[in-house]
Formats: sequence, structure tokens, C-alpha cells
Amino acid sequence: MIDIVRRQLTQSINTMTKVLHDDALHAAVVEAARITADAMKSGHKLLVCGNGGSAADAQHLVAEFVARLTIDRPALRAIALTTDSSILTAIGNDHSFDHIFERQVEALGQPGDVLLAISTSGNSRNCVRALQQARTLGLHTIAYTGNDGGAMKSLADINVIIPSNTTMNIQESHLALEHILCMLVELHYFGPDFGKKPHHLAE
Repeated sequence: MIDIVRRQLTQSINTMTKVLHDDALHAAVVEAARITADAMKSGHKLLVCGNGGSAADAQHLVAEFVARLTIDRPALRAIALTTDSSILTAIGNDHSFDHIFERQVEALGQPGDVLLAISTSGNSRNCVRALQQARTLGLHTIAYTGNDGGAMKSLADINVIIPSNTTMNIQESHLALEHILCMLVELHYFGPDFGKKPHHLAE
């Protein structure tokens, strides 16, 4: 059992090391943050979707935007499309599970908003359809994926693709880069001098 722990930690560290040295990936996160901050500054919002662990990521990330991550500051406009059980079950029952995010993008999305879709495979059909709807409506699109980016790659303005085909390792890297995305948006939006003293309190 100890060997399993070490092996899994090594695999996680190896994936994160690849991410650490991927300059193109870093540039994609920086650009995603700039687009998101610019959208929020102009009164627009961030919509986030994903399935399973990626749904948890969507909710986690939105919580950081609406509450705070590194500084005490005003709330930032962000909505997780994964949280309303009545909407999700109504759409899933009346249409299909493939439409649960697309329909919400149609209802809530406006030109200039940002949709961030999270999928380790890059092929989640409901995320693909959400990205397609977002492009139709004039939203900016960002995809956090793994593997080769899958079907979502061609639908996103910005791709953050983790160089791994192991779901848990992709998710671990996604979470780190989602936190960094929020941190960079805070810096873009409020400037480096806002909230001089960062907070590092355990939740």
C-alpha cells in the first residue's frame, strides 16, 4: 500500500512537472485571465460547466470568484451551471443530459460573457454543445481539458490542455490552474496594489 501511495504521488508530480515547464500552457492561462477580467470589467460574467469532478471544479472556481481567493475585494460575477438540481433534471428529462449546459448558456449567456468548460477528455457532449451555443451567441470560450483537447479544442478560443491521459492527474493540474486563473483575474481587475496584504487562511 505504501508503494501505491508513492507511485501515485510520483505520477501526479510528473504531470505537474510537465505543466510547470509548458510555456504555451502558461500563456493560455494568462490570456484566459485577461479575457475574463476584461469581460467582468465591462459588466459581463463567467459561466462554468463540467461533469463529475469537473462539476466540483466548476463550483469551487466560482466560489473563489464570488467570495475571494487571495485578497478581500468586491465579488466578481461568476455562475456554475452545475448547481441547480431542478434545472439540470428538467433539461435532462425533457431534452437530454447532452443539453443541460447548452440550455443554460442559451438562457443566461450574453455577447461578451465568458464560458469556461472543463472536461478531462475534452469530449463531454454536454460541454461540447455548451461551447457551440456560446460561440453562436458571441461568448468568449475557454476549455480546460486533457489528452489532446478532444472535440472541445476546436470550439474554444483558448485551450488549457493538460499533457496527460490519466483523469485524476488532469484534475489535479486543472485545480491548480483554476486557482491561478482566479488569482490572475484578481490582479487584472483590481491591480497589484489592491488589498496589499494577501490572506492565506485555511477554510
